[in-house]
Amino acid sequence: MSKALLRSGIVVSAMTLVSRVLGLVRDVVIANLMGAGAAADVFFFANRIPNFLRRLFAEGAFNQAFVPVMTEYKQTRSFKDTQDLLAAVSGTLGLIVTGVTLAGMLGSGAVTALFGAGWFMEWLNDGPEAHKFELASLLLKITFPYLWFISFTAMAGAILNTFGKFAVSSFTPVFLNVALIAAALWLSPRLAQPELGLAIGVFAGGLIQFLFQFPFLARLHLLVRPRWAWHHPGVVRIRTLMIPALFGVSVSQVNLLFDTMLASFLATGSISYLYYSDRLLEFPLGLFGIAIATVILPALSSRHVDDARDGFAATMDWGIRMVLLMGFPAMLGLIVLSEPMLRVLFMRGEFGMEEVAAAGKSLVAYGLGLQAFMLIKVLAPGYYARQDTRTPVRFGIIAMVANMVFNAILIFPLGYVGLALATALSGMLNAGLLAWGLHRREVYRPGRQTGLFALKVAVAGAGMAAALWYLSPPLTVWVEWSLARSTLHLLGYIAAGALGYGVLLWLTGVRIKHFKTG
Repeated sequence: MSKALLRSGIVVSAMTLVSRVLGLVRDVVIANLMGAGAAADVFFFANRIPNFLRRLFAEGAFNQAFVPVMTEYKQTRSFKDTQDLLAAVSGTLGLIVTGVTLAGMLGSGAVTALFGAGWFMEWLNDGPEAHKFELASLLLKITFPYLWFISFTAMAGAILNTFGKFAVSSFTPVFLNVALIAAALWLSPRLAQPELGLAIGVFAGGLIQFLFQFPFLARLHLLVRPRWAWHHPGVVRIRTLMIPALFGVSVSQVNLLFDTMLASFLATGSISYLYYSDRLLEFPLGLFGIAIATVILPALSSRHVDDARDGFAATMDWGIRMVLLMGFPAMLGLIVLSEPMLRVLFMRGEFGMEEVAAAGKSLVAYGLGLQAFMLIKVLAPGYYARQDTRTPVRFGIIAMVANMVFNAILIFPLGYVGLALATALSGMLNAGLLAWGLHRREVYRPGRQTGLFALKVAVAGAGMAAALWYLSPPLTVWVEWSLARSTLHLLGYIAAGALGYGVLLWLTGVRIKHFKTG
């Protein structure tokens, strides 16, 4: 089983790598086009709202509730029953998402007032920033349909993952990045308001992703006609699991939205700084954390259906070791090389040295929570695979309240950096509570070998970070270098860090056997 998990993990990571690289290219193009000004703030706001709802209706709570039930139907019911479940779920989910999408488009002004309260107050008082509220309301009307497209895209991806077809769903996000890059390069420069072109790119990217997976579902005879079936037994179970999961999965997204609302009261550029630093954080999180979580949820669900407790624990152990192996050095590298990365990726056009330094501070703050965010992605499926969605909700609410408290404490001395730090701290709390809950229920208790493995990873990662910190020059030197020279130096530091980390792991005794389950 470990070979299958590792192979699936590599496939997902490889496809995700392509998507994340294109995502960085997309952000580079957007930074060059708009920098970190008012228009950038508004576009990132309008893009974040449907993405927040996407996590609720699609990739987040829905997946966590749908995959275990889908896996059970696949293993214990007939193929016709599985098709019937898909028809019922797609029709029921589709009608609900259609209603939410239409409400969001028609009520874009109310949504903007809720999540962009600072801009709304400016508009009410006819202040100098009033145009941000009006522009955000317009952009939301264009970006909100993305929620409809991506909800069905995510459902199709969950179906394909359950049948072991991980590559398709992992590659699908590439089309959104391609659409946004095309919009930024060819459409936006031709418009008086470039941000409108980007919003159209979001719409087009969602449509292409929606259509892309149809042929793959058809090959598996899983492209069914949707029908409304609120009382279908499978739908009842999924919505019973999904309703509490909405709160648990959405904790980090609610925190981000709360950060966005608070940042709307801060100086222009605050939302953009948080966006660019969050995008760099998402690169390793998606490449390692989400990729590993994607492949272990079906495996954990299968172990639970088969009542294989040892296999369940072994799969959890494998996931923990993998995110420690990848996450800890990624976290330290992101913190130490935050400004060089931002300089190489974004410092051009409207994005200058001042923006690099400002975004670098929030990236360091976000980076402190990267390992915790990765652990959450692996620990939470330990509950969802057992069809326990209530416990993560309780822990998530605690973490969300803690984030609000941290925000209130940190925003005054640290501004937008305090918002990022609060998110990292609440993520650490959430991961700790999830681990404690699994341990208390005797579902998963890391063994002595996993503890030793974590210690070795910490030693190797600390050695790597210390070397990078000592060797890397200050930002002023990076800015003086040409882009080509800065890029070569950054790649050299990353390669040297990876090599040094690998050598230190070997010296501490880490071997291939540590990546096997059971």
